[in-house]
Amino acid sequence: MDPCPFVRILVGNLAVKSPASSKPSSFSGKVHPSSSPFFCKILLQGLDSNSTSPRVSSVPLISDSDPHPHSFAASFDFSKAQILKASKKPLMKISVYKGPTTPSCVFTSAKLLGKVSIPLDLTLAESRPCTFHNGWLSLSKNTNPSQLLHLTVRAEPDPRFVFRFDGEPECSPQVFQIKGDVKQPVFTCKFSFRDKDKAHFPSLNANHAAERKGWSITVHDLSGSPVAAASMATPFVPSPGSQRVSRSNPGAWLIIRPDGDGTWKPWGRLEAWREPNNSNAVGYRFEVLPGTADPVTLAASTISSQHGGKFAIDATSGVTPVNTPRGSWDLGSGSGSGSNSDFGLEPNFFYNKGFVMSAMVSGEGKCSKPEVEVGVQHVTCTEDAAAFVALAAALDLSIDACKLFSQKLRKELRQ
Repeated sequence: MDPCPFVRILVGNLAVKSPASSKPSSFSGKVHPSSSPFFCKILLQGLDSNSTSPRVSSVPLISDSDPHPHSFAASFDFSKAQILKASKKPLMKISVYKGPTTPSCVFTSAKLLGKVSIPLDLTLAESRPCTFHNGWLSLSKNTNPSQLLHLTVRAEPDPRFVFRFDGEPECSPQVFQIKGDVKQPVFTCKFSFRDKDKAHFPSLNANHAAERKGWSITVHDLSGSPVAAASMATPFVPSPGSQRVSRSNPGAWLIIRPDGDGTWKPWGRLEAWREPNNSNAVGYRFEVLPGTADPVTLAASTISSQHGGKFAIDATSGVTPVNTPRGSWDLGSGSGSGSNSDFGLEPNFFYNKGFVMSAMVSGEGKCSKPEVEVGVQHVTCTEDAAAFVALAAALDLSIDACKLFSQKLRKELRQ
């Protein structure tokens, strides 16, 4: 089946220029404007989707002597169906503020400098890249007209394969490929315990140690051949004196792929834990294991154990573990087919083109049927797609594995 059409909107190359910035700044072409007093809120109106939630980005202050700005700020992703449902053409609104950018006071103590609006015709981007704006704009009639905002707004096609589990991973479901209203089976999943005799299950008695281990899920193609698997490599155990899997001792999965002659090779490692301080969030970190090279972290963030959420791998923003606070980060959003150079981004050596994959999972106590999107440039064979499906299953099962140990698991995870 053909992939589903998607469109990605990318915003970047942000900068503010005013008479007050006439002296040379420290801006060097690669934007890390942590000391900039300016930031912006990017809002997309006219499309009904969770993807339209506002984005916040720092904006560097530059002078005439500084080079042309090159940076990535935000992206928005839409399927063709979402675009067709829009009652009017989308409008991007960017509001620029001056003031502190700490989460607690982003919009309360900052001063609004001005706003700009960019109309978007996303139907133009279904078959080819489109640039809706690239240059300077006056921030507002209410501010000094010489105070300018530079930005680039671009959209481009980003086709993806879409897969949907027909049931919860622990129930060994089929996996369908989806395109519009059409679906066809492509994989089957088999959940099992690697060693039933040694599997330990959570006890309601806090005085007894408990662990969740030995879980495994294998993905088969329609001929019955195994094409990927996810297997618990480190048990999920509560930290001493608590009912939580801690960040200091996370549970872990190995995502493995066939290596010929009945052998398997590791492809990725997913760690998960329960965030501290009575949080309902499940933290995760995913690393790829590229042969003899060191592991590379591609995604790290949190998902609500109550409401679920989206896991994403994206190689557009150029974020690395080195420059990300506390090591908890997500590669953000972006696109393939050339947009990296437009925004001055360095490619990731493992995945060097935009969007890689995403997976939507549900929270505790809900019927979770993960939906997986994979960028077409990252699927060259059945095993490629199956590995991402196995990763999505491991993430979904991690929500259960990180459940408080004072609570009982469903029967499929206790047999």
